[in-house]
Amino acid sequence: MARAHFNPMGTTALVTGASSGLGIGYAHAMAERGADLVLVARRQDRLEALAVDLAEKYGATSTVIPLDLSLPESVPQLVDDLRERSITIGSLINSAGFGTYGNFVDADAGREMDEIAVNVVALTALTHAFLPDLLTTATTHPHGAALVNVASTAAFQPVPRMAVYGATKAYVVSFTQAIWYETRRTGLKVTTVCPGPVDTEFFDVAQNHDAAFGKFLTVDEVMATTFTALDRATTPLHSISGAQNAVFARMATLAPRRAVVTVTGRMSAPGRTG
Repeated sequence: MARAHFNPMGTTALVTGASSGLGIGYAHAMAERGADLVLVARRQDRLEALAVDLAEKYGATSTVIPLDLSLPESVPQLVDDLRERSITIGSLINSAGFGTYGNFVDADAGREMDEIAVNVVALTALTHAFLPDLLTTATTHPHGAALVNVASTAAFQPVPRMAVYGATKAYVVSFTQAIWYETRRTGLKVTTVCPGPVDTEFFDVAQNHDAAFGKFLTVDEVMATTFTALDRATTPLHSISGAQNAVFARMATLAPRRAVVTVTGRMSAPGRTG
């Protein structure tokens, strides 16, 4: 398999959702490869602690910008802030996102709209805002620019009791694959990472561990999947973390839709066993 080692040294990577879970993992992985960071999430104290850690371990310089990406003004504020600081983004990792669990009829409408705002609207706005920077970096730093959008294996089938979450992640996969095609001759590495359940705060935020089915992955496993993809000469459209997850995702695309949603609904049922 052809390799083109992803080398972001001397560039700056913007990581959203950087206060926990996969976001922290991506910040460490990019800093280890020589990138400076822009760290975005709601919790400033966690971001500042991460910035200190990255400086001590890798010598990375981090710009901490606390933001709530569910707010419509957040992305324009971020763009203006970075322009004022003369920071050019060489890689964008859209890791921010959350899920909710329960029958849609019982859901809090505001919370569902926030979920769409973070998982879809902010991701789209960030990609649009910084894609010109990424394309410029791809020219000046060959093999050193990337767009990584974090989706989920929930993207490959409807997910009862996580209807909005599954739909937002299906959007992320479709959207990113289109961007992959549009930029395929520019040198920019574009991929969607699709993990199954990961041992992070995600299910605490969803307020129900019944939302998880399948073997839990570690953050390190998802990082390995991501950077194996980025190190390939031709970056794959999407990368599924975990062999079992890849099999399930493939089956979900081949089986009749009614059967798929029925099985998924049973797997996501409250209090299920096995």
